[in-house]
Amino acid sequence: MAAIAIVIVSHSKQLALGVRELAAQMVQGQVAIAVAAGIEDSENPLGTDPIQVYEAIASVFSDDGVLVLMDLGSALLSAEMAIEFLPEAQQEKVYLCEAPLVEGAIAAVVAAAAGRDIHQVMAEARGALLAKATQLGVVSRPLSLVTPITTNIESPTREIRLIVSNRLGLHARPAAQFVATAARFQSQILVRNLTRNTELVRGDSINQVTTLGVRQGHELLIAATGSDADEALAALQALFANNFGEDNVVWNSPPAFHHEVTPTTHGELSGIAASPGVAIAPVIRYQPTHITITEYHVDDPDAEWQRLQAAINTARQEIQAVFSQASLQIGDTEAAIFDAQLLFLEDPVLLSAAHQRILDNHINAEAAWQAVVDEVATSYRALEDSYLQERVEDVVDVGRRVLRLLAGNAAANLHLESPAILVATDLTPSDTAGLDPTKVLGICTTSGSATSHSAIIARTLGIPAVLGVDAQVLHLADGTLMALDGESGRAWVEPESDILDLLAAKQEAWQTAQQEARATAHQPAITRDGRQVSVFANIGSINDVQVAVASGAEGVGLLRTEFLYLDRTSAPTEEEQLLVYQAIAQVLDNRPLIIRTLDVGGDKPLPYIKVGFPEANPFLGWRGIRFCLDRPELFKTQLRAILRASVGHQIKIMLPMIATVTEVRAAKVILGEVQAELNQAGIAFDPAMKVGIMVEVPSAVAIADRLAAEVDFFSIGTNDLSQYVMASDRTNPRVANLVDALHPAVLRMVQQTVQAAHAAGISVGLCGELAADTLATPILLGLGLDELSVNPQSIPGVKQAIARFCIVESEAIAASALQQDSAEHVRELISTSITPPA
Repeated sequence: MAAIAIVIVSHSKQLALGVRELAAQMVQGQVAIAVAAGIEDSENPLGTDPIQVYEAIASVFSDDGVLVLMDLGSALLSAEMAIEFLPEAQQEKVYLCEAPLVEGAIAAVVAAAAGRDIHQVMAEARGALLAKATQLGVVSRPLSLVTPITTNIESPTREIRLIVSNRLGLHARPAAQFVATAARFQSQILVRNLTRNTELVRGDSINQVTTLGVRQGHELLIAATGSDADEALAALQALFANNFGEDNVVWNSPPAFHHEVTPTTHGELSGIAASPGVAIAPVIRYQPTHITITEYHVDDPDAEWQRLQAAINTARQEIQAVFSQASLQIGDTEAAIFDAQLLFLEDPVLLSAAHQRILDNHINAEAAWQAVVDEVATSYRALEDSYLQERVEDVVDVGRRVLRLLAGNAAANLHLESPAILVATDLTPSDTAGLDPTKVLGICTTSGSATSHSAIIARTLGIPAVLGVDAQVLHLADGTLMALDGESGRAWVEPESDILDLLAAKQEAWQTAQQEARATAHQPAITRDGRQVSVFANIGSINDVQVAVASGAEGVGLLRTEFLYLDRTSAPTEEEQLLVYQAIAQVLDNRPLIIRTLDVGGDKPLPYIKVGFPEANPFLGWRGIRFCLDRPELFKTQLRAILRASVGHQIKIMLPMIATVTEVRAAKVILGEVQAELNQAGIAFDPAMKVGIMVEVPSAVAIADRLAAEVDFFSIGTNDLSQYVMASDRTNPRVANLVDALHPAVLRMVQQTVQAAHAAGISVGLCGELAADTLATPILLGLGLDELSVNPQSIPGVKQAIARFCIVESEAIAASALQQDSAEHVRELISTSITPPA
């Protein structure tokens, strides 16, 4: 740890802790940082206390020096008074610095971590405002394109040059991976697009990396300065070598639509073909709530900054929820769009600029945030690359979300009561990801493009879309009949009968082709040597089960029941749950239905359940079965509903987050009590209903043999298992790249679980996203899994992948994969091992 220490003195404890956290992350804990902030007064906690400041200085005192940074007013007086309490010999080594709190702290810790002396550290802190002046455009440079670069002359700089080979270059998802990887290292990472002759930019800024305009074939110069420069460059080089994981991704690109040259007919609108298919339905206009931003003076800029931080934190939670739902709805590949949005909210350049605007200009959070977002959006629009220009939609999407939260507005409701064509100026990626394809039959907008993220999501959802039509469409009354052809890029308002007949015929032909394509998905998944593997669906609603059955699901391997409990003010009743479970089972028509009991708590709190304490590590906290065992009445209500629904259906119960045998036994005791109560009341249920567990905690793998003796089946949840095995939060962009279910450590966990299950004579499935990755199919077959459960859209592809392999070759691939030393090497192995079937 660097010898020079930093003390942050502020009227606001929250602000000081936030600054400390930000500064500490910059140097990975190499510098001692203490906080003296706020006062012990619940009515008015803002203030400073000289004794607190003294104690903070004493706690980190170093003979090499202590730098004290203060916000304003009494903070300076408290700091001066605190120094007088120190012994005279120590007073000489404490320095009060007038540098700006946030930028000064970051500059100071970076300089201290680099081994500079106290005077150099002070100089760096004082120079932070000059850096920000350049960054904010005072010297006429866009916010996101130029950042003052300071390097540590005592550390050598390593450089590499790389050619970008993935098809779309550093678009949002690869850029997010680049930034997350760069942020893992202590070294300063700088990058320049040599092909476009750009300036050097910071590698830890999502906007700066994205706006380099990196496309396929471009050459980049990446420089790293610091103690782990070689390791950092090696990690970045590995990303490029693996094409950012896009080697085997079948991109959902704009289809090569055929534009038929026909005369314009009455009521016809011409636009951009964005998502194929025909839709004929009444229109419903969508007009997002407009948020008017008024700039005004604030007396307490610290409070405004805290208000902005709170909105950003809530926005982050909302986007994580969108990501989770989108993963189920459209798969992880396309849902990764929202990873970039999360990184946008953590961009240090952006946050620092917004903070400085509030502090320097004493303006409200809305005005500061809008100004900074506008600058970033302008930087994107100024790029020559049209694909990257379109990424501005993600910037605007995130920006509006934060503004909406600052304004206290509720999220827009895009849930339609009856099927319709949605007409709008534009749809954000968040809007589109939340659409229900059974209700939104088509999309018609006046802006957008076929390569926008919204268009990509629409294609994945199978919703026909025509974009960029004339603005007159926005004046249509709700209920007006419209027809659109997403293949030719045309739409018709109140189409004439001959047009309707032609489109209806095309729609029928399209649907027939889709049905034929899905028909193979309704066949069993059988390997080339005759082994059948069940392919089930992961669902989270009644609508999902209908899509699952249409896609060829042989059952439901995971019904997430959380949707019944969230977004309400009280828990669902037994009758409410019973109706939903029965409705889903009815659609499945005697196919298996595995219902996972409530998996909330910790990172997914219920507003009507008082936790009573904050959790520092919610993923390791009070969640899953732990929550349910502590709330037996809530648990019993759900068990009663599941048992009652089991009559005449193939329903199984699955317990989440099992870590111990004791938990399983405790849950079975409660289940037994519920069964006894139902018997006593003369209420029917399936007494032979099977009970299984999710294997998603490493301890469950370690004692899988003991757990197998207690239950009827296992289902491996590789999403959670991967993050627990790798000790990495999959929702944290800085470490999410470590959470890879193809890592040999995770695959060995899967192998151990399968072996224990089969030794005990019980079946074992896998319901994590790994199951939907067709690259992993031979490994999962080789490891001996009995069933795979995936998002409904992935079922046809997974079944086709299973049919391409035989068990013997799959076992050989799996055995070799277990001996690799990284997920990247596993992917390379699969790519070289798989040969097209004869």
